[in-house]
Amino acid sequence: MIKKASFALIACLVLSSPLAYAQDAKTVPATREEMQLSFAPLVKQSKDSVVNVYAERLVQRRSALFDDPFFQQFFGQRSPNRTEKQSSLGSGVIVAADGFVVTNNHVVDGADDIKIALADGREYPCKVVLKDAGVDLAVLKIQSKDTFTPMPIGNSDNAEVGDLVLAIGNPFGVGQTVTSGIVSALARNKLQSSDFSFFIQTDASINPGNSGGALMNMNGELIGINSAIFTRGGGSNGIGFAIPSNLVRVFVKAAESGAKTFERPYIGASFEPVTSDVAEALGLPVPRGALVTKVIKDGPSDKAGLKTGEVVVAVNGEEVEHPDALGYRLTTAGLGQTVDLTVIDNGKKRDMNLKLSVAPETVPRDTRTLDGNNPLAGAIVENLSPRVATELHLPADQTGVVISDFTDNAMAVRAGFKPGDIIVAMNGQKVDSTKTLAAMLADDPGFWSFDINRGGQEMRQSFR
Repeated sequence: MIKKASFALIACLVLSSPLAYAQDAKTVPATREEMQLSFAPLVKQSKDSVVNVYAERLVQRRSALFDDPFFQQFFGQRSPNRTEKQSSLGSGVIVAADGFVVTNNHVVDGADDIKIALADGREYPCKVVLKDAGVDLAVLKIQSKDTFTPMPIGNSDNAEVGDLVLAIGNPFGVGQTVTSGIVSALARNKLQSSDFSFFIQTDASINPGNSGGALMNMNGELIGINSAIFTRGGGSNGIGFAIPSNLVRVFVKAAESGAKTFERPYIGASFEPVTSDVAEALGLPVPRGALVTKVIKDGPSDKAGLKTGEVVVAVNGEEVEHPDALGYRLTTAGLGQTVDLTVIDNGKKRDMNLKLSVAPETVPRDTRTLDGNNPLAGAIVENLSPRVATELHLPADQTGVVISDFTDNAMAVRAGFKPGDIIVAMNGQKVDSTKTLAAMLADDPGFWSFDINRGGQEMRQSFR
């Protein structure tokens, strides 16, 4: 046991050290009483804002036996599909008193029936107001006239490595659970496929079922939506990731305004990470920023004066660590806003103003569903424009004809085509529009050779 005099001496040493004053109102525990403080008041304040999300979807299963001629000989050509009900479990956060709930898109994607359950056991049906796989967020609306307790959305840019945080959710379906930890890192990327990866990392225990739950600061504010974990065995290893609340705020605002899709700003430029070699070649002290690799003529970036070879290092004074961070900063700034870009050109910094707007549809998309006896039958194709490219998460400078989707049981799927494939040419002839492609297929040459661009890689697929 520490004697009172000794403990007082330790407290004086702590209080007199620079560490105690390193941050505004952020100090290490200085007394025994401070070390016995509890998170209970914060939890009581916030528990009614975090909900359990139950999603059910009906799926069709096909038995391999129905493809067996011997089986068909005895049972005939019965329907090979059977309907099964799948359930998924996640968490969500109430962000408005009238019942708007934010969660992860992957929790509710494809669901036919969604319910939420409050901490006190009350259950309500919900409908999806807005969802987007690219940012892995969804906003639900509780179907009730009751008034709910929202969690205030904080400013995630104020979060610092080392800050105390609480994670609240429903891990493994055991019920509402609170875990504590710290912010382990900021601006993490390359964690999962998305439009831009920009995550808050935390060591607060996050497990399956926590997806969509709250990462909360010591002011009781939402600073992130728990989204992913690094794990080898399915449980928490102390490496969890949350979507920052500043992106959540913009997404919720779009949902409340009645938007059917979540629009990203279009700036008409392409970027790559700054590698060590690039940093050395450009005279940069550290390999950080977004290297401009292409600027579309007459696009917003071109008009602002951005040039190929320059490096964007900040947006509105906030550091840009990589291209994903640039996308995050532009999106959270908001459409219609003008942002201040800081770029490095030949070792010198300069600032420029860039107007954020939606991607234009420079050519009519002319959506067509291809049919006939050919490998592309059942493919839904559109003419590429910056707007269509943005919707399909493709580089905005792509041109030509793209496969946006497929009909049920499409021949094109069995032929190996995928959403996002750009049809460059057919039988050596350039494909410049959906009208041209449909006419070429109608000629039925009996042999088809397609040059396609898939994820930036050129390939050829041939069929007889």
